[in-house]
Amino acid sequence: MVLPDYPFASQFFSHPDQLRQHFLDEGRGAPVLMLHGNPSWSYYYRRLVSGLCSGYRCIVPDHIGMGFSDKPGDDRYSYRLERRVEDLERLMQFLIDERGLPATGHTLIVHDWGGMIGLAYACRHPQRIARLVILNTAAFPNPKQMALPWTLKLGRDSTLGAWLITRCNAFAAGAATWGVKRRLDPATRAAMLSPYDSPAHRISTLRFVQDIPLTPNDPGYALVEQTGKALAQFSALPAQIHWGRHDFVFDNAFLAEWQRQLPKAELTVYEDAGHYVLEDAHERIIPSVREFLDRTTLERAV
Repeated sequence: MVLPDYPFASQFFSHPDQLRQHFLDEGRGAPVLMLHGNPSWSYYYRRLVSGLCSGYRCIVPDHIGMGFSDKPGDDRYSYRLERRVEDLERLMQFLIDERGLPATGHTLIVHDWGGMIGLAYACRHPQRIARLVILNTAAFPNPKQMALPWTLKLGRDSTLGAWLITRCNAFAAGAATWGVKRRLDPATRAAMLSPYDSPAHRISTLRFVQDIPLTPNDPGYALVEQTGKALAQFSALPAQIHWGRHDFVFDNAFLAEWQRQLPKAELTVYEDAGHYVLEDAHERIIPSVREFLDRTTLERAV
């Protein structure tokens, strides 16, 4: 199918278990690593890649089970946070060792689950990270403890929710509808949903929801807690926060925690944007991110 504003060449990396992970590697210059969440994929960053690749090397993976990456069953893949971080470590080491990616000076841009995956990775390799750009995400335990929107709770904890996500693509379709304040045009909406065209291809959208860690008994909670406690090491880095006010998941409580963790970050709140803040406010965000990268690159060079 036609993917509007996505003219990029597909790249693939094979993990030791032979699962193939799709990624974009566009442009030249200082590395910019962009990590998506659930139920999006690298398409979410399409405009940002186009806006940055003239001066920066944009690396945009699709997590396993998402986008153009392989979509294995549970017998071949664990679909847990720890494995997601390991996948990212292997991909980035491959790019450093085999594709000439600089080992330092990376800008990390994260959204939704990309925040938890990306900052857990950053805590393991802090020497690689030079700047942060935060887009409606988290990298710390839920500041509201066990409170979840009913839509997430339904998908996480019930067989009905699991059925709706896998059989009806309810999570991806719902996010494309209620995750924006500016309605997506039909072609863009179809592109966002295109990787999840059958129940077998929706397993990752379900497993991501089921893997949301709320209590110490949940598999990913220890890693989330550890990452949250380690974020202070990045508090002095150049950072931006671009935040859609009308987010059905990442609301003011999450934003307040980011402000506590990154007190020097440049903050812009978009009162007319939702969870998919790059869809609603890309005309303002992309020039701001480009100016931020150009400016801080010059400052660090001086």
